[in-house]
Amino acid sequence: MTNLIKQIEHLNNQSQHQEAASVAVDVLGIVIKKDWLKYDYHFVDDNVKRNIFKIKIVKNGKSFSFNFGQSIKEGVNKPTSYDVLACLQKYEVGTFENFCANFGYNEDSRKGEKIYKAVSKEFANMKKLFSDEELEILALIQ
Repeated sequence: MTNLIKQIEHLNNQSQHQEAASVAVDVLGIVIKKDWLKYDYHFVDDNVKRNIFKIKIVKNGKSFSFNFGQSIKEGVNKPTSYDVLACLQKYEVGTFENFCANFGYNEDSRKGEKIYKAVSKEFANMKKLFSDEELEILALIQ
């Protein structure tokens, strides 16, 4: 895995982020399925509709799915492997208090609590698919 880390770091240093993500997908045996779902508001604060895709990540017969709000600029283009991998939570977020302190949320915020729960759930799903070492490699995709 050391060679893979070096290869991804080299590609990142060359601003070849799409290529780095493709290498990680290939070497780690990840399948990313991307299906258009709808045109709608995706984020809580959205004031413009965007294309939303259903993403399914598959590895070794295990999978998890989530909705992905494509950037307005990209329109109907399917998200790339880089787009998907870069947005996923690859680290434990800790307690709600730590999360709020690190990401600027108020501990009394229902919105902050909702986001904390979603991020924690996403990380739990990532832990089901990937080893700690694989998560470290995926953390290089940012």
